[in-house]
Amino acid sequence: MQKIIAPKKGFQFIDWKELFLYRHLFFFLVWRDIKIRYKQTILGFTWAVIKPFFSMIVFSIVFGKMARVASDGVPYPIFSYAALVPWTYFSSAMVGSTTSLVGNNMLSKIYFPRLVIPAIPVLAYLVDFMIAFSLLGVLMVYFHIFPGYNIVFLPLLILLMVFTASGIGMWLSSLAIQYRDVKFATTFLTQLLMYGAPVVWPASMIPEQYRMLYGLYPVAGVVEGFRSALLGTNPMPWDLILPGTLSAAIIWISGAFYFKYKERIFADVV
Repeated sequence: MQKIIAPKKGFQFIDWKELFLYRHLFFFLVWRDIKIRYKQTILGFTWAVIKPFFSMIVFSIVFGKMARVASDGVPYPIFSYAALVPWTYFSSAMVGSTTSLVGNNMLSKIYFPRLVIPAIPVLAYLVDFMIAFSLLGVLMVYFHIFPGYNIVFLPLLILLMVFTASGIGMWLSSLAIQYRDVKFATTFLTQLLMYGAPVVWPASMIPEQYRMLYGLYPVAGVVEGFRSALLGTNPMPWDLILPGTLSAAIIWISGAFYFKYKERIFADVV
């Protein structure tokens, strides 16, 4: 008997049972993405460190030495690198997720839960994140900085970081496959989002009355939370993290609904 798989109409939410059944395919595609990214490269996984490390050098010269931006009492190099580690992951995962559907031939050949495609870069770039994070540990020892008790919140910050990248990725990948302008606009958007986050400047510059509003930008709480957890620059910024968690949840849920709504046309426009 021939089985015909037809697209569902209207808004659909995630079929967790179906995703579980395809978990082996998902992990295989994540591993393939990691291998392809560094295949036939001379430096290999070193590239995961090169980008944030050289950004740290440039920022330290421009913003630390020349502009003399405050760094909350710690050396500017590690101040900026502690923010660049989560930011580099977030921006790379967001861009990778946005472009994951465009030109993907698998969409028109076999059936599998389409939601795994924008999720692949989100998980694959965690390898780069861990490599870049290891250098942060070396820098902390070099500058004689040791984390306090706030480090117990670090897993929650990483989860929020991944959650935010995944939600935005679902939104932008759904739009990019139909409107190719999104792919080009993402590069510009990434630059705006970086300077909007407290990467090269401290969140302590935000006036107290605007901090919760600013916290609706989820990456702000993640970046400042990383500094608090690892460098002890300030108390854990819950006034940024809690609003950011709320907005990240809204972005993720709405992104999942929109992705499921649009996935019926993916094979036609790829």
